[in-house]
Amino acid sequence: MAERCVVVGAGGISNAWFGPLKTEGVDVAAVVDLRVESAQAQIDKYELSAEAMSDLEGALAKHQPDFVVDLTVPEAHCRVTTTALRAGCHVVGEKPMAASMDEARTMVAASEESGKLYMVSQSRRWDSKHERVRRTVASGQIGEVTTICCDFFLGCHFGGFRDEMDSPLVLDMAIHHFDLCRFMTGADPVAVYALEFNPKGSWYRGDVAASCIFEMSNGVVFTYRGSWCAEGCHTSWNGDWRIVGDAGTLLYDHDQDPVGQRVADMANPGFHRPLADIDVDDSSVARGGMHGGLYEMLTFLRTGAVPQTECHDNIKSLAMVFGATESARRRERVVIGI
Repeated sequence: MAERCVVVGAGGISNAWFGPLKTEGVDVAAVVDLRVESAQAQIDKYELSAEAMSDLEGALAKHQPDFVVDLTVPEAHCRVTTTALRAGCHVVGEKPMAASMDEARTMVAASEESGKLYMVSQSRRWDSKHERVRRTVASGQIGEVTTICCDFFLGCHFGGFRDEMDSPLVLDMAIHHFDLCRFMTGADPVAVYALEFNPKGSWYRGDVAASCIFEMSNGVVFTYRGSWCAEGCHTSWNGDWRIVGDAGTLLYDHDQDPVGQRVADMANPGFHRPLADIDVDDSSVARGGMHGGLYEMLTFLRTGAVPQTECHDNIKSLAMVFGATESARRRERVVIGI
């Protein structure tokens, strides 16, 4: 029997979810939105036999879904997710997990108390090249990781709400890069020193650029430099990465295949030791982006295998975001608490 879900939120991001839901044969019982006409429009667009509703509690009581897909704005994530968990539903939700660490902790507690799983869809984890980076690092070819660097520079003229945010880059985008750092290396955050600023000539009201130095587990240092107000010579949306180990280095730039070099002879006394190319993993991801997150939820429902972005893990990526904004505000090093 097909799994049944209720989708909450019929905005633009829902277009990335309804296709995979249909592909996987999920029974979408209801689409809930504050604007019922928006819910109905998506039901019609994707030819779903779902009910358009505006009452979340009513939808859960009537349709008793196996899981809920939370596609609401970040400020609504806590209410929607805790309501669904307490109604006995598992939840997969869009990033970021919550609009504050207090809300995130409330959501984790609701998952524990209800005995239901809550996972966050960090879509960039389900990408073949990111998986290759992760597996290559895990193979030990570059040795123990010591240093991670990510550059992210784009000139983005969004218009709308991002232009008015206090911290558009860190709050709206950097969560992807912070989570990728953890995913690709296995390192977790310990502390951060960050500077947010608004460059000369910026068309944003808030601080749209940032430089962050994260102290990670096992003595690893992660340096992040980014801006949404950088015209010319753009990086990839995924960022340009350098991962340094005590025996070699791996590069991942402009969405090209990762490449790297390792020391070929550790005993060589020369000024530069001889190097050899790294054998980069060639794995592929069958279901990318949001589809990958959905499939991990379905796999959990079918087998009990816990998704990699289950809330107890994903809150660590969110903590990097709020640790960075707190450090920038206080102009001092901040210990990252979960």
